[in-house]
Amino acid sequence: QVQLVESGGGLVQAGGSLRLSCAASGPIFSINAMGWYRQAPGKQRELVADITSAGSANYADSVKGRFTISRDNAKNMVYLQMNSLKPEDTAVYYCNARVVTRIGYLEVWGQGTLVTVSS
Repeated sequence: QVQLVESGGGLVQAGGSLRLSCAASGPIFSINAMGWYRQAPGKQRELVADITSAGSANYADSVKGRFTISRDNAKNMVYLQMNSLKPEDTAVYYCNARVVTRIGYLEVWGQGTLVTVSS
């Protein structure tokens, strides 16, 4: 069973930084895109950033210049460095991966990690 486990969330003051990590495990042949989504209370889940296996990254306009996504293909991990955090960045952050396994292609989600930014 393929699993994604996030870590690194927490409480931070506005202007501070956090780094999220996500580790993929299980019977994985390869991982295509990996990404981070977030869902704030009362809002829909939205893409924060994603990155291809070749390292091409895409960001939501609201985080460009503040957040950086990266990945370690050898370790099946993806990271999100979040700088200059704002109260509006408060949300549950979810890791996402498009994984190729023996039985085919899967889209997998992590359980989420809470990021709270105080003003």
